[in-house]
Amino acid sequence: MLVRYKQDERGKSVAFANIYTPNEHHINPAMIDRDAVWAVRKLQASGAEAYLVGGAVRDLLLGLVPKDFDITTSASPRQIQRLFWNARIIGKRFKLVHLVFNNKILEVSTFRSGSDTTDGSNNVFGSVDQDAKRRDFSINSLYYDPSNGQLLDFNHAMEDFKHKRITSIIDLNTSFEEDPVRMIRAIKYSVTTGFRLRMNICMAIRKYSNELSRTSTSRLTEEVSKILASGRCCEIFTALGRYKLLVYMLPCFSIYCKYEKEKQSLRSLDKKVLLSKNGKGPEVSLADMLVALVDPLIVFSSEELTAEERFRETYRQIKVLISPMTPSNYEVEAASLHLLSEHGYKPVVNNKRTTRPAHRLSAKRPGSRRKRSGEFSVTRRKQKAQGETEIAVPTEKEAGSSAEVHDL
Repeated sequence: MLVRYKQDERGKSVAFANIYTPNEHHINPAMIDRDAVWAVRKLQASGAEAYLVGGAVRDLLLGLVPKDFDITTSASPRQIQRLFWNARIIGKRFKLVHLVFNNKILEVSTFRSGSDTTDGSNNVFGSVDQDAKRRDFSINSLYYDPSNGQLLDFNHAMEDFKHKRITSIIDLNTSFEEDPVRMIRAIKYSVTTGFRLRMNICMAIRKYSNELSRTSTSRLTEEVSKILASGRCCEIFTALGRYKLLVYMLPCFSIYCKYEKEKQSLRSLDKKVLLSKNGKGPEVSLADMLVALVDPLIVFSSEELTAEERFRETYRQIKVLISPMTPSNYEVEAASLHLLSEHGYKPVVNNKRTTRPAHRLSAKRPGSRRKRSGEFSVTRRKQKAQGETEIAVPTEKEAGSSAEVHDL
């Protein structure tokens, strides 16, 4: 293990980071997205510091293939935008840069100091060690440099990995008040990693659980969708119910989540999602996930109803059961049609809902036939008045990544 030093106010050298080599952390570089590596190296070539950070590094240490890759750098958002052809600056209070590819987005953030400006934004840029101190939990605060394979640890996170525990970096008296969604994430990380929550986190969640009531419905919808697509939703919902958080996320569902039929439905969903992630099953849409969530709770009226009336009643019940979650109306419509079909009812005839293409969510299987980012044909045909001319284009295999194809 290497140690990084810096000078304090008195000019004395003090250790502020541990650096782990590839032989110590055992991260497999083959599991890292090539476009993410390309982006980090391009930032470094411009003279900026750049690292992979957050959940991607956590998953790599656990031997899992990350779903998303986040990058952090010393370059400002404007500098990043000038450097990349596919960059989009988003946000106001917290400016980020999205590098947009065909079917994925790499999120790039600038090191933050943790201080706020007078206008309420927190776009005060800082150093990498300052940025590490404003991360939520230690297991999400490791910085990986794919260029040399070094792993930077500013918060003794590797000790937490060794002891399989989750530690909060931010003071818990302000962390969950500042962002109540961190309570959901803490429980989700504990279930998905098998790490235990430290006692002070457990006590703080019970103390501040009511803070979740002021969270926007869009953020709650995002978190519930991620949980359903995690492959461990049954365990996560059970844990959220135990900590009195589920009542703020899905009030109706929180009453019935202990029923065995509901648990069986969610376990079945978890199996399908895991098979999909491992490439052994079809993709699982958000509509399919909603069906698993509400199927044991839907009541089909014994009255004689038309197909349209029964559809509307099923749609209404789903909206009530998942409230305040607000997925797109199309996903709820697709879930309604799926439920009616499973229970032997005829689908709505001559309805646009039955002809729209299915929208897929996060449980994507590797090797999907959908076009991936960076897939280029070997030749492109350019129409001309007097005929056709073939233009050779380097393939991703030749260039290394889709981004490198563009640079060529």
